[in-house]
Amino acid sequence: MSVKIEVKDVIKIYGDKPELALKMIREGHSKEEILKRIDQTVALQGVSFEVEEGETFVLMGLSGSGKSTMIRCINLLVKPTSGSVYVDGKRIDAMDRKQLREIRGEKIAMVFQHFALYPNRTVLDNAAFGLEIRGMPEDERYKRAEDALEKVGLLGWRDRFPTELSGGMKQRVGLARALAVDPEILLMDEPFSALDPLIRNEMQEELIALQNEMKKTIVFVTHDLDEGLRLGGRIAIMRDGRIEQIGDGRDIVTQPANEYVERFLDKVNRASVLRAEDVMTSPPEVLGDWETAWTAVKKMQRKDMDYIFVINKNNKLVGVLLLEDAIRLVDENEKNIKKMLKKPEVLEPSAPLAEASSKILNTGIGVAVVNEEKNLVGEVSWREIMEIIGGSR
Repeated sequence: MSVKIEVKDVIKIYGDKPELALKMIREGHSKEEILKRIDQTVALQGVSFEVEEGETFVLMGLSGSGKSTMIRCINLLVKPTSGSVYVDGKRIDAMDRKQLREIRGEKIAMVFQHFALYPNRTVLDNAAFGLEIRGMPEDERYKRAEDALEKVGLLGWRDRFPTELSGGMKQRVGLARALAVDPEILLMDEPFSALDPLIRNEMQEELIALQNEMKKTIVFVTHDLDEGLRLGGRIAIMRDGRIEQIGDGRDIVTQPANEYVERFLDKVNRASVLRAEDVMTSPPEVLGDWETAWTAVKKMQRKDMDYIFVINKNNKLVGVLLLEDAIRLVDENEKNIKKMLKKPEVLEPSAPLAEASSKILNTGIGVAVVNEEKNLVGEVSWREIMEIIGGSR
């Protein structure tokens, strides 16, 4: 994949003494010290990252972390004090007004937290607004706007006014307006944060479906970690105008870069991010399908197990044997275990951990992890699930 957006060492200072503040940053003074000594606000300090074409890249952080300032530097709604921003290898912050207007009109669209719809315009007119500004003929812009409204499920509301819409519908119109101009890059600044949880969840699903279809380059800002983990390919966690860590959700959850990121992850639903292979362990014992019930009882009692996975001589999983069933076979003086084998719940290594949770709840025993050849490669037990949910792993 090619790099679509490149941000290099961007610094943004608000105040009337930016050069002095820059000098202090380079001398190692903190953001707080600069504010106290010369009353200059450091919003970004040395931010660098790349976004690949077709990627959903998430900027995540608490209020004041600099994420909204950073996304506005990409289309130069905010001009960096120092550093540079490139789109398709062209330096945005060095462009003149005409060049900037062209790239904003043709390549980049933005969706804001607040819907910013014109109350006296219909849904269709609001969706077509960006094309109207571009000077596109009415027939063509309405056709494009209708296509965008259809993508977000609002074509039937084309003649309504914003006052007749719910919050989620208004945000869909804002998204349709951005999609109508067919941008290569979508900048989304906390677009769902003003919505109630149910509508927010629907909008996230809608965006995921649209992205799977359109493959836009998206930079998405959020303070909600679960939202970022759900939407993002890669995530940049920001604090005090700096990036603390960049990685995909699994990297960040399993290998936090520092104590701040660990604390940031404290309440995240890890089961929604991790996969079976991230937490699976080797079964304490396995049983060959040629072995006896008495051997099964001995193996399970030695390792304090309630069940044991059974494999054939090719290491393929053939079933699971419960301890109580093995004891019943011994009492009946029956050596062959096959008639007591049960069908185990199985997962591929790449399956979401949340899937393992539901399977364990259904059966009360661990889930076997098997590869494409159906070989047993590991197990996810309730113990691993609880450790992950509790945050101890």
